[in-house]
Amino acid sequence: MIETVIRKRIEILADTPLVKRVTQEIDKVGITGWTVLPVQSGSGRDGPWRDERVTGSDKSLVLTIAPESKAQALAEALVPNLGNYGLLLTMWDVEVIRGERF
Repeated sequence: MIETVIRKRIEILADTPLVKRVTQEIDKVGITGWTVLPVQSGSGRDGPWRDERVTGSDKSLVLTIAPESKAQALAEALVPNLGNYGLLLTMWDVEVIRGERF
């Protein structure tokens, strides 16, 4: 049987111009990797939205996986930005193979 370990999967939905700030915080807390994915559309409390590069309202999803202690440190670092910049941060437990890489 393959051995797995529990890590936190963290997803942060942000306006694309804020991605650099988010990834800098990820690096600062010592998380070793992240991925940025474009987001084309969605719907939330304020209703549906679509990617709009002309007005600068395009969004990106930043994905990373980390041990619980680093995930908590990242969440604490980003809390002031959640309301100010409308970031959406979710995290949950995932099983990973080669846990030493995360």
